[in-house]
Amino acid sequence: MPITLPQNLPAYEVLSREGVMVMTPERASAQEIRPLRIGLLNLMPKKIQTENQFARLIGATPLQIDFQLIRMSEHHSKNTAAAHMETFYRPFSEVAATGEKFDGLIITGAPIEHLPFEEVTYWPELRRVMDWTQTHVHSTFGVCWGGMAMIYHFHGVKKHILPHKAFGAFRHRNIAPTSPYLRGFSDDFVIPVSRWTEMRQGEIDAAKGLRTLLASEEVGPCLVEDAGHRALYIFNHFEYDSDTLKQEYDRDIANGTPINVPLNYYEGDDPSRPPLNRWRSHAHLLYGNWINEIYQSTPYALENIGL
Repeated sequence: MPITLPQNLPAYEVLSREGVMVMTPERASAQEIRPLRIGLLNLMPKKIQTENQFARLIGATPLQIDFQLIRMSEHHSKNTAAAHMETFYRPFSEVAATGEKFDGLIITGAPIEHLPFEEVTYWPELRRVMDWTQTHVHSTFGVCWGGMAMIYHFHGVKKHILPHKAFGAFRHRNIAPTSPYLRGFSDDFVIPVSRWTEMRQGEIDAAKGLRTLLASEEVGPCLVEDAGHRALYIFNHFEYDSDTLKQEYDRDIANGTPINVPLNYYEGDDPSRPPLNRWRSHAHLLYGNWINEIYQSTPYALENIGL
């Protein structure tokens, strides 16, 4: 089954070329199927790239997905055309006012990790979003800074500034192989990492109701389950394209920003060689498992979500 996207959204053409089944809302409405409503609260500056990455992963399951794009109400993107934002995104204030509900919501990362959460201009509204998920979203997936924001909001677990950027493709361990979210996972695998902050395992362990599912000896905890809040928090980037770390590296080199070559990413750690994607299959497994768990447990009637 396909993911439903507006035909003029750039992701529609990108995914169609890749062989992902996509469908226009008009065609989807003619089918007698209750699609899963999945929202993307996109906090990344490169909105279109992020849309493509997550649409690719959640659109690869056998289920029909109604993909909705959401933005913060008062924060305006400087890196994406205003016409794109106006056409495809709705502000959270509008979504909340309608009372509509979602089977799933992804809250992305944001390049503001050096700031304390309380100093982020849209932090008060993001807190309202996170509280709103408890009554209007069946399952929420916080990614990188978005995951750190959620675990801080709900549990008070703090992020810590790293002495240097964790940057590269790092090996991780499957430490909860019986978790339904890790169905089909290998014992160890590679995940892209790009962050200046970390969450510490001891502080996660001390918080009630949290369970770490994936972790790395080099870069710490990665995927945390919060069953009480029907949420997952991932601090690294399964959704990244093959060249996303390369784009970040090339940008910093061009700007004269000190940066190390992303570790374990280029063959022989040689940036003159093309990067190797060694995480794609596990990325599809994780997001496919998340969608499947939503499908197995979400109420058929959307109005019953959160009751």
